Amino acid sequence: MDVADLSPAQARERFRRGERAPTSGWCSGWTQANLIAVPERLRDDLRLFARRNPQACPVLDAGEPGAWTTRLFPGDLRTDLPGYRLYRDGAPVADLGDVVSAWRSDLVPFLIGCSFTFERALLAAGVPVRHLELGVNVPMYRTGLPCRPAGALSGPLVVSMRPVPEHQVATAVEVTGRYPMVHGAPVHAGDPAAIGVADLSRPDFGDAVEVREGEVPVFWACGVTPQAAVMASGVEYAIGHLPGHMAILDARDDDYRVD
Repeated sequence: MDVADLSPAQARERFRRGERAPTSGWCSGWTQANLIAVPERLRDDLRLFARRNPQACPVLDAGEPGAWTTRLFPGDLRTDLPGYRLYRDGAPVADLGDVVSAWRSDLVPFLIGCSFTFERALLAAGVPVRHLELGVNVPMYRTGLPCRPAGALSGPLVVSMRPVPEHQVATAVEVTGRYPMVHGAPVHAGDPAAIGVADLSRPDFGDAVEVREGEVPVFWACGVTPQAAVMASGVEYAIGHLPGHMAILDARDDDYRVD
């Protein structure tokens, strides 16, 4: 079965059994989300960080301390994503296929909106999505733009980039602007240096893709931003998804569309 035709439950089962892949293009029509789980003492700080930086950190769902399931994610957050990243004292120390043994009773999971959710709408509008064409992960970059800090958390805005033909940039802005809970309209289009991105060929996360003649690099706020805050703030322990390897929710893309 084509991965686009899978249900969220079918995808989660495949990941639980060990399949590892970026999830752009999986489960067409279903919402994807970033995972960040932090110690309970940082729960309020992360909620405030999200409220202060809503375009980068739109919270779709959250769990209680120690919980590994939520209302929108009825699977197991410890096993049902295709990849995880473990942090200690702000440093990424391991990329893992599951985090059963690493999940602590004080961890509070947050599910943050993901721009993969609006890619089907881009394609329907005729806007190409390069990383899907190439079968690679979306490129993501730390910017020079600081997020508004909250309590113990601070760090840079992270963005994802998609090359868009110049004549379709306005369409891309209009289409994605209808999805404010999954990052919405771009934060920047054009010169990467204007947002502190020095080299498009060297993303901080994901895979580089070519920006061809007649195309403009377009940047959307990215749900990896909380992981950048974990790193910048030296958080003693946290678990995130492996960038590009998302949680697939029991919610429809159109649940987050506004007209």
